[in-house]
Amino acid sequence: MKKKINKILYISQEIFPYLPESEIANMSRYLPQAMQDRGKETRTFMPKFGAINERRNQLHEVIRLSGMNLIIDDTDHPLIIKVASIQAARLQVYFIDNDDYFQRKNTVQDANNVEYDDNDERTIFFIRGVMETVKKLRWTPDIIHCSGWMTALAPLYIKKAYNQDPFFKNSKVVYSLCNDAFTKPFRSLFADRLKLEGIEKKHLTQLKDKVIDYETLSKFAIDFSDGVIQSTPKPNQIILDYITEKKYNYLHYVKEEDYADEYLRFYDSLM
Repeated sequence: MKKKINKILYISQEIFPYLPESEIANMSRYLPQAMQDRGKETRTFMPKFGAINERRNQLHEVIRLSGMNLIIDDTDHPLIIKVASIQAARLQVYFIDNDDYFQRKNTVQDANNVEYDDNDERTIFFIRGVMETVKKLRWTPDIIHCSGWMTALAPLYIKKAYNQDPFFKNSKVVYSLCNDAFTKPFRSLFADRLKLEGIEKKHLTQLKDKVIDYETLSKFAIDFSDGVIQSTPKPNQIILDYITEKKYNYLHYVKEEDYADEYLRFYDSLM
């Protein structure tokens, strides 16, 4: 008998109204609410970019969840957790923050639209921060749905570094294929910085000696996911062809008015 889905973790690169409207930001705002309306318990996480106005959005630090240090490339980075509520949706959003990575005026690029060199490390910190915070919450998600390239490492960490952790070992991972490409490839040491207990060299072969561009990172995320959802009407065709070639569990694009029920059916099919 299949397990019934009760808890869904949403990890998103951007959420409206904290950041401007976009395909990802709108879906990440309304999909968790739709699932709550259908009786599911949800948790939602995003990075605390400097572009987010803390006072206007009433963010506040959760002291009991903050205070851990995450080591990336032999350097300690303090993990700060903040939270805010979208009152109209009864939706609580958790924010992953750190002074080194997220206290800038913008999101993934500077005022001149130049993408930050350390977006690779910011991605690592964000996902590891989410994993550790969910553990502190003592919350066990059935489905983990990732949206945006900054969530692309979640499938690897869940399936390899946290696969024996009681909070994640039975979780199914869904990766959304979005229209969200970045242009500046990640730095050459990216794969080495991913190493964590449970992650071996063989798990990183798709990244070794390759240019880590949007397509490479997306394929890497998909390889460790249980299912893929096309969340944009205009996806990257190379990635779409890759999904077809590998015969991965895949949900085609569903129009906005129908997508919540279709997504839930897709989640159920993975259990």
